Amino acid sequence: MATTKILLFAGARELVGQAEVTLEVNFPTTAVTLKAALVATHPELAPLLPHTLLAVDTQYATDDTPVSAGSTLALIPPVSGG
Repeated sequence: MATTKILLFAGARELVGQAEVTLEVNFPTTAVTLKAALVATHPELAPLLPHTLLAVDTQYATDDTPVSAGSTLALIPPVSGG
């Protein structure tokens, strides 16, 4: 197991009350596994998670995107504007 940080923005940051969270995960892993681990430790994110994207090393990830130890991770919530 290794510790990884996930950066949070906007609504995700507000729900958790911090700008980043740490998770203990087994690497290599996938984006969908990280999202599941995130909800397991921060269930308040569950309603928001289906509408968010996970960025891995500045690239939007699909569920099966591989994630390695040391990757920069960010949870990107939906945005709106006008």
